[in-house]
Amino acid sequence: MAGDTVRAMGRVILGGEAVKAGVVTRHELRRDFTTLFRGVFIRKGAEITLRDRAIGAWLATGRKGVIAGVAASALHGAPWVDPAEPVEVAGVKSLPQDGLIPRAEHICDDEFTRIGGLPVATRLRTAFDLGRHLDRGEALARLDALMWNQHFEVDDVARLADRHPRARRVTQLRELLPLIDGGAASPRESRTRLWLLDCGFPRPETQIPVVSGSRPVAFLDMGWRRYGVAVEYDGDHHRKDRRQYVKDIARLRMLGEAGWIVIRVIAEDEPEQWLARVEAALRERGCPLDLRDVQRVVRTVAA
Repeated sequence: MAGDTVRAMGRVILGGEAVKAGVVTRHELRRDFTTLFRGVFIRKGAEITLRDRAIGAWLATGRKGVIAGVAASALHGAPWVDPAEPVEVAGVKSLPQDGLIPRAEHICDDEFTRIGGLPVATRLRTAFDLGRHLDRGEALARLDALMWNQHFEVDDVARLADRHPRARRVTQLRELLPLIDGGAASPRESRTRLWLLDCGFPRPETQIPVVSGSRPVAFLDMGWRRYGVAVEYDGDHHRKDRRQYVKDIARLRMLGEAGWIVIRVIAEDEPEQWLARVEAALRERGCPLDLRDVQRVVRTVAA
């Protein structure tokens, strides 16, 4: 009977509340459940999703806060979010704990919505927070992912920033807003594009179709159609999967025959190495580059 009642309440419970209501005994709580956050439990053996952890974080803050940040982006459908990502809860004061980041920032009534009954920052408020609270490269990657899932207007995010003029790191947010591109198909692609922009290269287009006849036969991660130069980030799976490797070689041959110079970037490459290849390719194709000395310094000290 107790187990049926617990399931009716959902996967995540407040231990003290459940015991007080007679849903479980203290013995059953210790035996059958594991701790998510202080006072918050989930049944042992359950596969813990990010939504479970978001519900648990909200319960842990007394049902007073709003799920924000990266967790909110995932609940809105943004990809590439680890289920173990720390959960930010905005609009509440509480002590931080492992996996839970409280943010005592004001959040207006029209800046959150409900997703499956859970209060979650709106897509615009989520973008506003991502652009401020994360390091610059990570922030752009998360903003790109949010745009990849569903388009939002960056001007609306800028207006939200006007509403909160005293919010921390708004300058970084405003700098990143014009750089958001929903065509980035991975966080690594976002960071690669940011390197190009920081070093003074023209803004690359993303997801460029390569057409044979009337149909696209390939899509390039990013590049410059005018000059026939592309930059592609290759993930580990491309190099570990032999069949994929063979396909990649055939694809590169096809792109070369179509007139493209493709610069491949892998995780082990030092940025100054592939950036130099990009510069050489663009100059070869007649792109007028004016890379200032400060941008050259950025390239040589790239980490």
